[in-house]
Amino acid sequence: MNNILKSINPSSGELIGEVKITSQDEINEKVVNARTAFNQWKLVPLNERVDIITRAFEALAPMQRGLAKLISMEMGKSGGRSVAEVSSVIHNAEYISSNVALSLRPTNISAHTEIQYLPLGVAAVIAPWNYPLAMAANLIIPSLVAGNTVIFKPSEETPVVADKMVAALNEHLPENILQIVHGSKDVGQMVVESDVNIIAFTGSQKAGKDIMKRASSGLKRLMMELGGNDPLIVMGNANIDAAARFAVGSSFENSGQMCISTERVYVDGKVADIFEARVKALVANYKAGPWDDREASIGPLINDNQFQKVNHHISDAIDKGAKLLVGNLAQKSPYIEPTVISGITPDMLLENEETFGPVVAIARYENIEEAISRANDSEYGLGAVVFGAQGALDVANQLEAGMVGINQSVGGEGDSPWVGAKQSGFGYRGSPDGHRQFTQVKVLNK
Repeated sequence: MNNILKSINPSSGELIGEVKITSQDEINEKVVNARTAFNQWKLVPLNERVDIITRAFEALAPMQRGLAKLISMEMGKSGGRSVAEVSSVIHNAEYISSNVALSLRPTNISAHTEIQYLPLGVAAVIAPWNYPLAMAANLIIPSLVAGNTVIFKPSEETPVVADKMVAALNEHLPENILQIVHGSKDVGQMVVESDVNIIAFTGSQKAGKDIMKRASSGLKRLMMELGGNDPLIVMGNANIDAAARFAVGSSFENSGQMCISTERVYVDGKVADIFEARVKALVANYKAGPWDDREASIGPLINDNQFQKVNHHISDAIDKGAKLLVGNLAQKSPYIEPTVISGITPDMLLENEETFGPVVAIARYENIEEAISRANDSEYGLGAVVFGAQGALDVANQLEAGMVGINQSVGGEGDSPWVGAKQSGFGYRGSPDGHRQFTQVKVLNK
């Protein structure tokens, strides 16, 4: 049996590095070690935990460019985007830690009743490949601040950069409060079924449903972000230039491999011709290529399965009558050239599934009620955006999503929740209520 996981550069197919796949026995041993460490870590005062975690992440600073290069090599995003990701991990650690700590202080609701937020136990953090360090840190940090210990499973697509980060952090963290395991789906399933107390997961809806089933026997706490199929509504009174820039940027960012990518655009028919012309003009500035090509703004898709899926969604739309405005049907793996398609309909995969690729998919509507109905006609509900002037707030209030933006992207300012509706999420992170999901609530009457 091969117990080595190889990391492959999606642009070149070259080997980047290898890590050892974690066995069932090793997972069990790590969980036992995590539980032993928990008994000590939970006793460390909250402010001291914040200081320890902050210093550990700040100590990554000398490694910033090396970690960024590994991100680019393993998953394909540009060097600048990778540097920005690592920088955010380093510099946001104190901010996140401090906000978590503020949320976990006991609160008094009367002279005699106190609400306490206590460490829960061992947390399993399962992170995706598209933002391999940022998405991991967003779950690891609140877990640790809450007094939990962590078993971290990164994606099998980005194991090397995750391994480097954890090794560096562990030079400054108490022993066994953060441990890493490696492998594919089967290793993740073993972690879920192990003796952990909470599972914090970011990934696909399908994987989330499997986690829920496997965690059910132990009634383990779950916090899951499960993707999206985010709509954008462009009203007739919108700033068309701004709406077009947002549609292109949001659809193409990270090669479309982003949970809040714009997946569907619904444009008022009265301004659709102008909007599509502006989109086409903007897309002409985009080029696909490897991460170290300074002229490229769209990197490779993560693997051939994802390439085939996106290509299939494009072909499905064209076969069903959509019009290819930009792009071609002879794509070559691992790149999907910048693609714009108009005339999408509800029976097309581009409209009813998460494509996760660099595609601007456009439909025209006759009245705003139709646009709202189609935007809401999805089992997903992570984010949604509306561009418009008068009436935009009313449209936003009717959109069924956890996060809605008016003339801008989703995601609130400050310590806001990162939350999905429908089947895009189960629990959420961020905000006092989100941070407290990593704890055991105790009501103390005195």
